[in-house]
Amino acid sequence: MLTQDEEIYIFENAYIPEHIVSLMSILSKGEPFLADDYVYYIKDDLAILIGYPLKEEFSLNHFEGFVKSLMKSIPCKYFRMAAPQLPEVFLKRSTNSSSDEYFILPLEKFHIKGSLRREVEKTLSVVEVERGRVIDEGHTMLINEMLERVKPDERIEKLYLSMTDYVRKSDTALVLNAKDSEGRLVAFYILELAAKRFISYLLGCHSKRHYISHASDVLFFELINVAKEQMKGCINLGLGVNSGIVRFKKKWGGIPYMRYEFCEYAKTRFRIFPFIDPLELKP
Repeated sequence: MLTQDEEIYIFENAYIPEHIVSLMSILSKGEPFLADDYVYYIKDDLAILIGYPLKEEFSLNHFEGFVKSLMKSIPCKYFRMAAPQLPEVFLKRSTNSSSDEYFILPLEKFHIKGSLRREVEKTLSVVEVERGRVIDEGHTMLINEMLERVKPDERIEKLYLSMTDYVRKSDTALVLNAKDSEGRLVAFYILELAAKRFISYLLGCHSKRHYISHASDVLFFELINVAKEQMKGCINLGLGVNSGIVRFKKKWGGIPYMRYEFCEYAKTRFRIFPFIDPLELKP
């Protein structure tokens, strides 16, 4: 459990979505803690460790020592950890691991390219953008369509399927909707506004059945407008995930921000059960 002072400290120094306590508490259904400048969450036998220190410079040796000490002090059998670099001792015995990069869009000197502005303006003639705080049947239909078409891994699927519950419980979630001339939802983004210095882009989805070219660009333009209205310094765009998503983020000025390594580790020989992963995002 966090004290009020710890909550304020995290809020003042958060720089990645996993530092946002309200977001992660809903997605993980775990209780947040702070120790040695690291935020972590515990749910039953699972501990989720965010290896990005809030103020101190990251040290691999320090993080390894923190994890080993925590493993001795809590009864959890299963551990998920993410950090700029993970200790080899955990990677060797991990049940699942991956690596990627965070992307951000700094807003202080951002100027939209002329070609992008023209695409957005043209698309706005056939698409209406709305802001909301509800995931309804239209969003569910788009999610199911995407899951059927893309067939993502289990963690990505669970993340998308968790959005109805997350948006319903969150006071700081925002949904951007793009609708066609017939009022059909053709694309949406889900954002998290709780951090002090940045907006978090969590995930997005677009329809292929009622496809409208550049609908995602229209939503990205609205995302920038929201961030500026909220007086945020940047947008955290999440992870690269794949080459197509990286191209999209770079097209809008997104830049690599920080390395990301992830693994699941079990104290037993039994395979760890699958978890929701809020870090892997799709536009």
